[in-house]
Amino acid sequence: MLLIQVAAFWMVIAPAQTKRVNQPPVIPKTWDDKAMNTLEIPLANPVGSPKAVPAAYYYQIPLRPIYKQYPVYAPDREPAGYMDRLKQLEPIILWDGGVRHPKLDTEEDFVKAGSLVFEASVFFNGDVGPVFNLSDVRNKTWWRKSGMPVNSKGIMPFMFYVVREKGKVELGTFSCAMCHTRIMSDGKVVNGAQGNIPFGAALAQSSPVPPPLNRALYSVPWLHPDPIEEVVTMNDREQRQLSAAIPAGVNARHRTSLVNPVQIPDLIGVKQRRYLDRTGLQPQNAPVDFMRYVAMNQGGDSLSSFGGFVPVGLNFKTPPDPTDSITVGGRYSDEELYALTQYVYSLKPPPNPNKPSRLTLRGKQLFVSEGCARCHSLPSYSNNRLTPTVGFDVPSDHRFKYDIMKTSVGTDSGLTMKTRRGTGYYKVPSLRGLWYRSMFGHSGWCANLEDWFDPRRLEPDYVPTGFRPNGNKPFPVLGHAYGLDLSADDRKALISFLKTL
Repeated sequence: MLLIQVAAFWMVIAPAQTKRVNQPPVIPKTWDDKAMNTLEIPLANPVGSPKAVPAAYYYQIPLRPIYKQYPVYAPDREPAGYMDRLKQLEPIILWDGGVRHPKLDTEEDFVKAGSLVFEASVFFNGDVGPVFNLSDVRNKTWWRKSGMPVNSKGIMPFMFYVVREKGKVELGTFSCAMCHTRIMSDGKVVNGAQGNIPFGAALAQSSPVPPPLNRALYSVPWLHPDPIEEVVTMNDREQRQLSAAIPAGVNARHRTSLVNPVQIPDLIGVKQRRYLDRTGLQPQNAPVDFMRYVAMNQGGDSLSSFGGFVPVGLNFKTPPDPTDSITVGGRYSDEELYALTQYVYSLKPPPNPNKPSRLTLRGKQLFVSEGCARCHSLPSYSNNRLTPTVGFDVPSDHRFKYDIMKTSVGTDSGLTMKTRRGTGYYKVPSLRGLWYRSMFGHSGWCANLEDWFDPRRLEPDYVPTGFRPNGNKPFPVLGHAYGLDLSADDRKALISFLKTL
C-alpha cells in the first residue's frame, strides 16, 4: 500500500516539478540607471569617471542581428571555390530579438544559444577600412607577417566571413571570440581562454588607424599631458612598430593604450571572480553584472561621458543619435546578454597534461611556506581582493565599499593610472589555468612563467621576452618579487606546481 501511495504522490508532483525545471529563466534588465551609475569603481582621478547614457537612450539603440557566419581559412587551406560558393548564399539571420531566435525554453538552451553570441561579429568590413578588413585575410603577406595561427583544420577562429547581402562577403570582427579564443599547440581550440590572436602584429599589417579613432580608443584628456599625444604625433611607421611590439595574448583594447596594453584575461572560471578587468574596474556580484560588463565593453562605454569626453560623440562631446547605424552600430538584447553570460559561466578548462609528481609536491610545499596562499587562496587561487598601485592614495570611503588589501606589490602603474580603465588598483589574479596562459604581468612583459620568476627581470639591463614598447631596449620588469629569491631548483619546483592548477 505504501508503495502505491508513494507512486501516486510522484505521479501528481512530477509534472509540476518538471514544468518548474523547464521554465525559461527570468531575464534581468541590463541597463538600469541606478545600477549603471555605480557600476564601476571610480577612476584613479575621479574627474574622468564615466557617466553612462540613460536607459531611455540605450534601449533606443536597435538590436544587432546575429547572422550565420562562415570559417576563415588560411590561404593555402581554403577549399577550392569557397568564396564563390559563399557569394551564392542567401543571408541567414539566427537571432534578431524578434521572431528569429534559437530555442530558449531552459537554462541549457540559453547556454547553447550563448555560444552564438560569443562568436557573433559586431563589425563588418569589406575590402577597405580601418583595423581589419576583407583584403587582409585574402592576402598571403598579411598572414605571413602577422603570424596568424590556425587550428588543425586550417581555420582562423578569431574572425569570420559573413553574408548580410547575397553576392557580398564581408569580414566579421570583434566578437567576444576574437580575443577569448586560444589555439593550443596541437591545433585544438579552447573557447574562453586567454586568446592568442597576434592582434598587434596583424594590426601593424592592416590599414592605418586614423587619429580620431586613436583618440576615441585611448584619450585620457584630464591627464596633462594626455598619454594619447605620444601616439598621435608618431608617423605611420612608428605606430606600426609600436603595434607590432604587442605580442599574442596582449591587447591594446579600448580604454587602455598602445604603451599600456593589457594581458587578455582568461574567462574560464570568471563566475568566481569578484572583480572584472585587470584593474578591478567593475565588481561582479551577480550574473547581471557580467551582462552589464559586456554591454559596456562592446560599445556602451564609448557612449559614456568621461568628465565631458564622449569617445564616439560629436566632437567628442555629445552622444550620437542612438539609431545611428554607423557610429553606434547596435546592441545586444537582454536575452542575448543573459545567454552569453550563462555560456561563459559554463566553460571548462582543457585537460591539464601536467600531472602531480615529487617535483610538484615540493612546489606545493613552497607555495605554502613562501606565503603565496595569503593572496592566492583556494578554491580559485585568488583572494578576490584589490591591491593599490604605487603612488595611489586610497580614498577613505573605498575601504568600506571595496575589498582592498593594505599591500602594494610594486608593479608598473601605467595601466591603472594612465588609462581610462585605471582605478589605482590591480586585482589579485587567479592562478587557475596558468599552464595554458602566456605573457605575464599586467601588460604581458614576460612570455612565460619561467621568465616571470627570473630574478634578472628586476635588473635595468633586462630585455623583456613579451611586450617591449621600446623595441629591444632593456628595461626592468618591477614588482611582485615573491619567489625570485628562491634557488633555481626551488623556482623550478614552484613553477611545476603552478602548472598543475
